[in-house]
Order: sequence, then C-alpha cells, then structure tokens
Amino acid sequence: MRRTRYSIKQRLGVLSATVLVLVGLSAQAETMHVVTEDSSYSWLQDGKVAGPASELVEKTLVNAGLNDYQMALYPWARAYDMARLEPNVVIYPMIRNAERETQFHWVGELEPVIQVFFKLRERKDVAVGTLQDAKKFTIGVVRDDARQQYLESQHFSRMVVSANNLDNLRKLLSGQVALVPMPEREARDQCRDLNVSFDLLENVYTIDDLSQSLYVALSLKTPPDTVQRVTQAFAQLKADGSVAKALAP
Repeated sequence: MRRTRYSIKQRLGVLSATVLVLVGLSAQAETMHVVTEDSSYSWLQDGKVAGPASELVEKTLVNAGLNDYQMALYPWARAYDMARLEPNVVIYPMIRNAERETQFHWVGELEPVIQVFFKLRERKDVAVGTLQDAKKFTIGVVRDDARQQYLESQHFSRMVVSANNLDNLRKLLSGQVALVPMPEREARDQCRDLNVSFDLLENVYTIDDLSQSLYVALSLKTPPDTVQRVTQAFAQLKADGSVAKALAP
C-alpha cells in the first residue's frame, strides 16, 4: 500500500489543528466550581445547595452548555478567596462595588438591595440618626463581606466578625452586638430560620452607600469563551423574566 507523503508545512498544519481541537475540548471539560454562602438566596437542603439564586445559576450553566459543575456552600471569606484566586469559579450573590469592579467578571444582576442597620426593638438605648452615630455601638459583620469592608473604610472600629450571616443575627439577638447591617429580606428569612419573630428587630438607619445590587460573578482566571457563554445565558434568563420570577418575594 502506498503511503501518502506530507510536506513539513502540511504536517505542522495538521498538528496545529489537532492542538486547537484538544485545547477546545480541554476548556469544555473544565469543571466549574460554584460557590456561595448560607443566605436567603442560597442554602443547604437535603445535602444539596438550593435556593432561588442557586437555581438560576444552575439554569445559567446548563443553558451555557457547562454541565460539569460542582456547587458548594462555604463561609463567605472562603468563597470570596476562591473566586479571587482560582479559575472557573462562579460566585453569588455578591455586591458589585468600586473596590471589586476589576477583580471579577460580572455575569449579571440578580436584584438591587437596600442595606439597613437593624437593632433589637427593645434596645431603647440604641439610636442611629447618622452613619457617625452608628460608630458608638458594636456592629456584627461577616468576614470579608462588602459591609465589613465598607465600614472599615469609614473607620468603624467596634465590629464583631462572624463567619456567616446567621451567626451575625444570633449575636444581635443575644446582645453581643447592638447593630447588624443587612437587607430586610435577609433579616426576615434568618428570623424564620431561628424561629424568632421579625418584629423583635427594628430598622434604624438606611446605609445608602451599601444599597447597591447583588450579582453573579466569575473569577478573573476563567477563560474568555466561558465568560461569554455564561454571561449570554444569564442575560437570556434576565430577558425572559426568569430572574425576576425566581427572586420575587
């Protein structure tokens, strides 16, 4: 049998095409790591990450053709570090602010939130008329959360750091802190989780600078093609009303 002879140029061309195919297959085979925290948007149910935002992220990845993914619930500080340092990481829900703008690929907005300081209604000694007033009281925050970062930038020093939002609220209820910053939706859901009445809490001050939007984001080291596919898939869910429907109260 006669063997076909190829020139060096032809062989290099075939080799280059093969490499491109293998690179493409490798990129498609990358496992996406989906990380979040325990919140009103995501929680653990029967050993699986659930919640309205989690369902939206799953739909986004499937619609983007990224069926190889792992979802996990972590303390916020760990989830945040993974998204900052590792490739192929999806993180949500995360406040988009100036400090974080260049550290992530921003996939799309989940919803705007209004951050307020809550106190125990019975604490008549806790009064907050301005942001400066809040500096007089102990404030519960979550480690590496945007609220902690913002209050630090405003030179707040009396902060008690927790690993997650639920512990933060427990400290308010037990009197370990006088104030906690969070949206009303989050406060209501956490009171339900702890089997206490939301009426025990009182909204005493709106933190305008923190009242921004929650987003789904990707780590910077995620390949551009993956970023584009995920962003387009989320945009479609946003356009057809799926995002608003899933997050409706």
